[in-house]
Amino acid sequence: MLFNSLSFVLFLIIVLILYYTKLFGWTGKKRMLLLASYVFYGMWNPPLVILLWISTIVDWTAGKRLATEDNQRKRKLWLMLSMFVNLGFLAFFKYGDFLLENFVLLLNSIGIEFQALPMDIILPMGISFYTFQTMSYTIDMYKRKIKPARTFLDFALYVTFFPQLVAGPIVRAKDLITQFYEEKKATAEQFMWGLFLLTIGLFQKVVLADTLLADTSDAVFGSPEMLHSIDAWIGTLAFSGQIFFDFAGYSTCAIGIALMLGIILPDNFRYPYASIGFSDLWKRWHISLSSWLKDYLYIPLGGNRHGITRMYVALMLTMLLGGLWHGAAWTFIVWGGLHGTYLIVERLQKQFVPFKVTKWNGIALAFLTFTCVNITWVFFRARSFDKAWNMIKAMFYVETDGEKVLGYFTILQVSVLITILFICHWLMRNTSMKEVSLKTNPYVLGIVWAIMTFLIIISQGSGEQFIYFQF
Repeated sequence: MLFNSLSFVLFLIIVLILYYTKLFGWTGKKRMLLLASYVFYGMWNPPLVILLWISTIVDWTAGKRLATEDNQRKRKLWLMLSMFVNLGFLAFFKYGDFLLENFVLLLNSIGIEFQALPMDIILPMGISFYTFQTMSYTIDMYKRKIKPARTFLDFALYVTFFPQLVAGPIVRAKDLITQFYEEKKATAEQFMWGLFLLTIGLFQKVVLADTLLADTSDAVFGSPEMLHSIDAWIGTLAFSGQIFFDFAGYSTCAIGIALMLGIILPDNFRYPYASIGFSDLWKRWHISLSSWLKDYLYIPLGGNRHGITRMYVALMLTMLLGGLWHGAAWTFIVWGGLHGTYLIVERLQKQFVPFKVTKWNGIALAFLTFTCVNITWVFFRARSFDKAWNMIKAMFYVETDGEKVLGYFTILQVSVLITILFICHWLMRNTSMKEVSLKTNPYVLGIVWAIMTFLIIISQGSGEQFIYFQF
């Protein structure tokens, strides 16, 4: 079920009516939310709900044993069981075909003729998100950083809470499970702000990502020809805007829907295209994933506690695995490797060529960061190295006789929209929508809200799923 569908609107209305009715106590409302979450997820492929059940039962059991077991060896075994089940599901469903394909290529490269039938594995929606979320629970339990969930119902709802189940934010147990212990009810202000955020998220997805940018991105990255430099850049910029509006739109919808239920979810984006450097970028882009990778991968690998060389190795491994998390393809690993390289170069610059960031050079540095990010998006979007390499060559004028596939109006439309996006991020980098809304005349907000709603309704979108659903 997609947020940008009429079926979800009906689903949400029913959930809200049941949630705020006086027919149920708090436990009954939590059971209703849990059932609604299973319905929400099962609308794609009902049998895949079984994976959620298995993951929930295994991690609930492991968490209980970790809370009471003092024998360190047994505690490690329970943690390993949780990680084996979760990572095993992830490895099979997400990386099974990728591993098989590369195994066959390896055998063929050494002269062994072997051809395997593709497994055609169905990728469960959001498996990377809920896998990381449940793993964080058992890892934190193992480290005794949190207390176990009070009831199985609380834990099951934590795993499957429908607003953020499929594409995050990836919420830690200490931030979400504890909210289920006492009855939650949105205030009138929270409910209206949540509805406003839902509208903004749908506007970002339906109008900006799908209607204004997706076709341009698809036309450029789907073209088999060597492209003209302008077309290559415009297509890359279009995807840059598309993936931000698509993913930030989902996160904004999720936060808004949860807030309408009285549940607080953390921000997942803070105007990342105004980042000054790549350390700043990963504090602003997909914050829940970057903080997860830092706490559960980078720091356990040594972080910055064991010297410069070990730190750089840990940093690069973290970003390479972060790239692989996004997709089962070598292009995603290159995307992660580029970000790892950027982070290492940035740290070397700060060590050997330090300079002060001012309001005068800040926007230039933000633009440089944004440009470098767009280079990485080429590998993220391209479906093959050949396409990615042709795009890079076109963008940097290595090939000058490329084909033009975009019209002048499309080029102008994308250029203006991405320019506005960059400027808005720069102006908003040290504030938030909530703070701005409090300073804005309510009549102006009402007009903006009405315009967004009107544009969502008239947009001729095709109900495209969110990009990050495939991850």
